[in-house]
Amino acid sequence: MKVSIVTQIRRQLKEEWIPSLYRLRVRSGRTRRISLPIPKRENRPEILHTLLGIELKVGCRRFACPDLATARYLLVFARIGCNEVAVPYDISKLSVIADELETAWQKTNLLMRDSPAASRRKVLASIRDQIADIGAGNAMPEFNTKTRFKRPK
Repeated sequence: MKVSIVTQIRRQLKEEWIPSLYRLRVRSGRTRRISLPIPKRENRPEILHTLLGIELKVGCRRFACPDLATARYLLVFARIGCNEVAVPYDISKLSVIADELETAWQKTNLLMRDSPAASRRKVLASIRDQIADIGAGNAMPEFNTKTRFKRPK
């Protein structure tokens, strides 16, 4: 029985499969949705340091990022061609998650290195579809806390 390239790579990566990391590390917490109107294919994004701050460049489009950790995080999803992703609301966790996603991308890329272009496209399409199935969540996180202080009687 022949196993598909997607299944082989997913089995080899185990917990480091990008959609698994996304589900466990990102979507399990409070997030906000970011839309990236980019092509649904493998892209070659770049992080630019400009006078106005940090930007993520994908093709001819540029997206302003509040900090380097956010740009590194979005870079992984821009490579894959994801149009909407969830970004952790807690910026203190963002850098660690970006490191994990970059490591997972490099391992995925190494496993796809000797694959033909059609197989590479299948793997990236599978990752993109699984991330879309997990979802990007709300545009802004919900804050379920009372904002008014009531004095005790």
